[in-house]
Amino acid sequence: MASLDLVMDRSSCPDPSDKRHPHPCRTLLSVAVVTGGNRGIGLEVCRQLASRGVMVILTARDEKRGSEAVEMLHESGLPGVQFHRLDVSDPSGAARLAEFIKEKFGRLDILINNAGVIGATAQIDTTTPIQEMLVGKSAMERLQWLLQRSAESYEEAEECLKINYFGTRYVTEALLPTLLSSSDGRLINVSSNYGLLRCFSGENLKQELSDVDNLTVERLDEMSELFLKDYMNGQLKSNGWPDDSEYLAYKVSKALINGYTRIMSKKYPKLRINSVHPGYCKTDINFDTGEYTAEDGASCIVSVALLPEGGPTGVFFFRTEEAPFV
Repeated sequence: MASLDLVMDRSSCPDPSDKRHPHPCRTLLSVAVVTGGNRGIGLEVCRQLASRGVMVILTARDEKRGSEAVEMLHESGLPGVQFHRLDVSDPSGAARLAEFIKEKFGRLDILINNAGVIGATAQIDTTTPIQEMLVGKSAMERLQWLLQRSAESYEEAEECLKINYFGTRYVTEALLPTLLSSSDGRLINVSSNYGLLRCFSGENLKQELSDVDNLTVERLDEMSELFLKDYMNGQLKSNGWPDDSEYLAYKVSKALINGYTRIMSKKYPKLRINSVHPGYCKTDINFDTGEYTAEDGASCIVSVALLPEGGPTGVFFFRTEEAPFV
């Protein structure tokens, strides 16, 4: 990102009063935070950003796994990656991360909200290697194979909204002041084609989520609560939610993220704020049944994050192409 100024790593700067070091120390071109960075697409995003000279803060809920991921990146020749523990569903953790970045770097240039869960559990007989069972199947056939073995509970739906939607919001709002301190801040919300409005059965919900001029974050929060209430009461179809029994909470969480992207891009035109669907990628979350590799999916996210200054904002990217939210 040549348009970004060099940033100052204050933890390694000499004492400004020390005359032996008259110039402030300057390090990398930009600073990025990646949530859910310890594996899968998130880890590959960290790898690809770091390989481009970006200082990356890899965050993960599990400290051991996060630290091991950073160590692996260091061993591969990418020292510009640091670990910071973060549970995205905990607002206080997001606040601690924001304070760390403010103290160490003074600003944030790129925030990639990648952390998420599928909101369902798959019951799979692992006595036969999964890849052997999927030989010869297309990506769509592999997805259907997985869906036939998956089920979601109310508790999983609740967790899915808490992590995917509210977690994205908590982290974004905590880091927003430091992101606004950048001369060309970028915010990427990792989304999905499952969050497109075509997945909803009711026209009223589609229209409301499309009306970005009147949509508010408060209303998105209310929609999350209404979805869970209707889920519990068996009223999803009658009230216009996705009703095809396939990753229902995941679809709603990603639709709310897309709405959040549009609201924030309108509110903060200085920033480049977009949603990206990286494609159906082979990761642990789907038992490696996807069509694309994690590296390939990550490259789509990184490409959008590093678009030239003045690029689009408030856009849904289907991989690297602009696409409608519907």
